[in-house]
Amino acid sequence: MRALVAAALLAAASLSGGSVWAQAPQAIEVANVKYEPSVDLAGQKLLLNGAGIRYKFVVKVYTAGLYLTHKAGTTQEVLSAPGPKRIHIQMLRDIDGNELGKLFTKGMEANAPRDEFAKCINGVLKLSEVFASRKQLNSGDSFSVDYVPGIGATLLLNGKSVMPEPIKEPEFFSALLRIWLGDKPADDALKDALLGIKKSSRRS
Repeated sequence: MRALVAAALLAAASLSGGSVWAQAPQAIEVANVKYEPSVDLAGQKLLLNGAGIRYKFVVKVYTAGLYLTHKAGTTQEVLSAPGPKRIHIQMLRDIDGNELGKLFTKGMEANAPRDEFAKCINGVLKLSEVFASRKQLNSGDSFSVDYVPGIGATLLLNGKSVMPEPIKEPEFFSALLRIWLGDKPADDALKDALLGIKKSSRRS
C-alpha cells in the first residue's frame, strides 16, 4: 500500500512539469531577518529559493532572499525560470543611497553580457536615480525588485512602490540578478545561499 502511495505521489509530481518542490521550502532566518517560505506576486505563489547574508570583509551589509515559481539550483535555471520573480533585500547597516546605486551598476556591468547590459541601460539609470533620491538607506530598511513577465520590474522600498512605471526591458532584471548570481558575484557565499546550495559556513 505504501509503495502505491509513493508511486502516485511521484506520478503527480512528474505530471506537474516540475512545479512541485521535492521538499516544501521552509522559512529561513538570517541575521534575525525572517524570509517567509512563500509570497504572492501577480496572482501566483512564489517559493523561497534561498536566502543569505552579504558580507563586506567581516561586516554584515544586508540580507537577500530569492523567490521563484520553481526550484532553481543554478544561475541559468534562475534566469530561465518562467513566471514572476522577486529579490528581497533588507539592510543590516546604514549605506548612502547613491553609493548603493553605483555598486549595483558596477555589479550588473561586471556580470551581464555586453548586449544584455546595453539593453538595460534605461533601467539601470532609473534604479540609480531612485537610490540617489533616497540619500540613505538605514539599517532595517528593505527593498524588493519584483519582475512580472509582460509587465516588467518594479522597485518597492519598505513595501511601497517608488517607481511611476515598471522597467519593461526583461534584460534589466536578468542583469540585476547577475549581481549576486553571475560569474563575479558580490559574495560567493551569498550566491550559494540564494541557489539553495548548503555549504559549511565560513563565518560564525
